[in-house]
Amino acid sequence: TDSGDEVEEQVEMLLSGQGSEVGGCDLGLEMSKPATLRKNVTYIVCAVIFNDKEEVLMVQEAKLDCYKQWYLPAGRVEVGERLEEAMRREVREEAGFDCEPVTLLLIQEQGPQWIRFVFLARVTGGTIKTLSAADQESLQASWWDRQFVLPLRGRDILRLIDCGLKYRRDPWHPVTLPLDLGCRHTVQRLVLVFSNAEQQVWVLLVRASAPVVRRTHAVTWAANTVVQEAMPSAYYDQDVNTLGVFSLQHNGRRHGQTDGVCFNTLVALLPDQVRHNEDGEKVQLSGTGRPPPVENPRYIWHEVQKRVLREKLLEKMQNTSILPIHSLY
Repeated sequence: TDSGDEVEEQVEMLLSGQGSEVGGCDLGLEMSKPATLRKNVTYIVCAVIFNDKEEVLMVQEAKLDCYKQWYLPAGRVEVGERLEEAMRREVREEAGFDCEPVTLLLIQEQGPQWIRFVFLARVTGGTIKTLSAADQESLQASWWDRQFVLPLRGRDILRLIDCGLKYRRDPWHPVTLPLDLGCRHTVQRLVLVFSNAEQQVWVLLVRASAPVVRRTHAVTWAANTVVQEAMPSAYYDQDVNTLGVFSLQHNGRRHGQTDGVCFNTLVALLPDQVRHNEDGEKVQLSGTGRPPPVENPRYIWHEVQKRVLREKLLEKMQNTSILPIHSLY
């Protein structure tokens, strides 16, 4: 059908790292308050920057509660800023350098209210901030070889630094930077996929025409609510696996109108092969090789017809070569 072709084209666009306007959305979204910085959402940007010796750029905190401790350049996105602008500003204020983003490395969230966008970036100019330039933003900046013991404000950044090194040595997902597309709410567009041993692939659509868009609670939870709604009887026999983000859309210029983010997310539905019976014994399930039947008329499974699209989806699912998103709950 024509709508089937349109759907496959939209999924192909998302897979290639593009986005699309968030049109219709999930139940009740019109009723809910839009995302508004400083009111109901906080976005944090963080920069991982290396020099030629693979030392990482660190800043010494000026804030009283973490005075003289060290951390990556990071801070809150301000009203009217795009994510990359905020990252550049924080690096300039805290470390003295001009920089440009290379890619997003990782997204971390504690529900839609608090999301941290971790960038890999490179220095393009400026000079490192020294103690003589200390201000309320930071005391100074320094390159850290990770051997010398530094009093850290938080050990959470060690994982981010490792992630940056890993990407720098072997980029394992395509360059992903925020797309300049406005969005009112913090939502996910879910490319929710089921595949079988014969390499057939299905995508779950809402009202037969598009991937599901869902307001996000914890990012990893949105997909569960969709599966629970679409196929309640099969829900407990499925492993709902949020693999990562193809792309994200954010504009942020119009306060209270475009402060939202749309995460274009890949989710794999995997039959949970091992069940336990009433006596607690393991029972091996024989899968049918078909996606679980949809019980809610709002949803439909669409079997992907284009071979190239099938192969791309299977490749991304197997290698998770996609920007990771982690829930910190």
